[in-house]
Amino acid sequence: MIAGAILTVVGLAAYATGNSTLNLVGFFYGIPILLGGLALKAAELKPVPYNPPTPEAILSLRQQQATSTQNQIRQDVTRYRYGQEAHLDSSLASLGFAPTDEERPLLLSIREEAIDNAYALILQFYSPAFPLEKWQEKQGKIERFFGPGLRVALHQLPDDRIEVALIATPT
Repeated sequence: MIAGAILTVVGLAAYATGNSTLNLVGFFYGIPILLGGLALKAAELKPVPYNPPTPEAILSLRQQQATSTQNQIRQDVTRYRYGQEAHLDSSLASLGFAPTDEERPLLLSIREEAIDNAYALILQFYSPAFPLEKWQEKQGKIERFFGPGLRVALHQLPDDRIEVALIATPT
């Protein structure tokens, strides 16, 4: 985006001074690069933060016990995404939690901890349209969707927030 803006400004300056070569470069390369960068910025989905940061002891537990699904979720939600409406939007839709964009639970943060000596990836959602009871009705479906090797624990927090703990079941 910045390179596109620079090329466009150079092209405009070249147009004003009558330099046709730089004028062409600025318009034919600068404007498309600038528009492409602006489009990506508009479609950007920021990474979900860790809250709190993961302690070293949990990092070693993650390496020993984390399932491929837990690792994939963690990697997907903690990086920039483009062209998606929300983190885990297709997963939430498959589970029946996204009839409309306004009702879809919004992933606020993640954290990693040990629950009963097992690695757990905890997803915190803002979920005003789906109370804890709706999540509990779908708990078995959530376990099958993200499994095998995982069990799910649900917890209600204040302000319409739900925690979904994906807990490894080491063998």
